[in-house]
Amino acid sequence: MSKLQERARVARMRMEHRRAAEPVQLFLPGMEAFVRAMPNHIARSSLFAPVARGRKRFFNEEPLITRSDVVLTYTGEQLDESQADVALQLIYEARCIPLGVPIRINRAAFLRAIGRSTGKHDYEWLHRVMKAFYKASFIIEVKRRDGSTKYCVGDTKVFRIVADLDYDADNERYTVTLDPRWRQLFENQEFALIDWNKRLQIGRGQDMAKALQRLIAASADPVQAYAMSWLKDKMQYASPMRKFREAVSAAVDELKRVGVIARGEIDVGRRGSAQLVLWVTRARPSG
Repeated sequence: MSKLQERARVARMRMEHRRAAEPVQLFLPGMEAFVRAMPNHIARSSLFAPVARGRKRFFNEEPLITRSDVVLTYTGEQLDESQADVALQLIYEARCIPLGVPIRINRAAFLRAIGRSTGKHDYEWLHRVMKAFYKASFIIEVKRRDGSTKYCVGDTKVFRIVADLDYDADNERYTVTLDPRWRQLFENQEFALIDWNKRLQIGRGQDMAKALQRLIAASADPVQAYAMSWLKDKMQYASPMRKFREAVSAAVDELKRVGVIARGEIDVGRRGSAQLVLWVTRARPSG
């Protein structure tokens, strides 16, 4: 048995190295100018969360909150929703370039694309985010219904949000390389399409609404229900449940305002526990 396990481990390692070396293009159906995309297993997890600004927790090979069919182990600083905007835009920038090939990004244009200003504070913030992405790494294992491993990324070769990073101060330009294995996380159309216009309309201080938008986009169900206890853990919310309910209600109101959902309410589920129920609007994104 040990020999078979070792052979399987070596085979996975070879497969990961081969995938990492392949210059494949990230072609995502439906990803147009006003749409951004994120793998479902990332969108549903606590990798990005509406945490407070300032000092953040650091994870060291710790499992994050996600669905039961996925194990996501993360090393790096806690990432927030503003950093999720950066990740979404980086994936968009890479859509027409083979993964593994460096992408040149003008920092001012990039900041404007994610709805931010181009002052000194924003430039410094973007630089911190890029460095955080380069330092961060994770392992993601997706399982089949019978419990066997469907695929695993990052267990034998480190998987980083940004595989390589350089900054040219003279030209105010980043050169960013995404890991080719991002493509594997998007395979079988397992990705969320996020209405970028509506995301940019979400007000300041409404990061929980942004987190819910990503979660909603990972499912095609017109009516979605989530246990409040699971949502609280996923969003890394440390305050009491009473305050969390208030924050969720405010996020629901914001999502209704921008047209992501038609209706949302907190009620009691079949097992007697509180749940958030959302009626999703599926209007086609437009410019």
